[in-house]
Amino acid sequence: MAQPVAFAELWRGGQLESTHLGHAVICGADGSVEAAWGDPNAIIFPRSSCKMVQALPLMESGAGRNLTQKQLGLVCASHNGAAIHTEAVAAWLADLGLGEADLRCGIQEPADRPERNRLIKTDESPCQYHNNCSGKHAGFLMLNKHMGGHSEYVEADHPIQIAIRNSFEEVTGETSRGYGIDGCSAPNYSTSVHGLARAMAFFATAKEGGDARQDAAYKLSRGMMAFPEMVAGEGRACTELMRAMGGKVAIKTGAEAVFVAIIPELQKGIALKVTDGGTRGAELAICALLVKLGVLDPEHPATRKYLNTVDRNRRNIETGTLRAAPGFA
Repeated sequence: MAQPVAFAELWRGGQLESTHLGHAVICGADGSVEAAWGDPNAIIFPRSSCKMVQALPLMESGAGRNLTQKQLGLVCASHNGAAIHTEAVAAWLADLGLGEADLRCGIQEPADRPERNRLIKTDESPCQYHNNCSGKHAGFLMLNKHMGGHSEYVEADHPIQIAIRNSFEEVTGETSRGYGIDGCSAPNYSTSVHGLARAMAFFATAKEGGDARQDAAYKLSRGMMAFPEMVAGEGRACTELMRAMGGKVAIKTGAEAVFVAIIPELQKGIALKVTDGGTRGAELAICALLVKLGVLDPEHPATRKYLNTVDRNRRNIETGTLRAAPGFA
């Protein structure tokens, strides 16, 4: 088994201080490996990077046929819990005759500072609408209502989660070794880095008006591209980098330093995992690969925020640089 390779290095005082290692794969239209770093067969949990895959049964079933592109972005989101996110989830569930108590994602303090400050000033408590996965769970609830399933939709033997596992294994082209419980309480199935990149290549090649799965994949990725602010939020890499690429590429992070990209114009998919779980390493790595493929401008301010950055201390004195490791991308 190949070992992880260096993606990013932090230099301080002319000395190498830290290194982020990982695995990455770029897949072509047929799902084959076009480029790889580390071990393409390394088994990982994709965590939230695969939310578009988890939403396939919602769309294929017809339950989500009338969702707007904004809602499609939200169903794939790991959002900040800003008002634009919580209000959209609340309205969506209200349309279904459901509410916050029907969610099973758990209460989370919002990452969005204005919303957090509002809660403090009004002495309100955060709720499940603020959970970064509440959009995905709204999609689960919509599908569950369509299917007539019981209320505990996050259980691994629930029809929704069985449908998700089937879709996941089909688009990754692999039988999963099993699942772990994600932060939002839903099962998260393992796959190889290659399998995850293969799934993203499927999304990249999906055609509108094709079969049910292709149409679903096309609509979900376009919802992400059209509404990057719904997928993450202000100040987040997913939102800022999708904006920088002008709505032509969908990208998604996952906990523990996973990142994926869907690139329709090149019919390619990317998946990567930084083995130490460090987000800054994953953000640098996805930028480096997108720049390598020519879809992200290396001089765009969003790129420069995450790729080959200068660290400064609280007195604005330069203390170090985080840059791509020699030979990566």
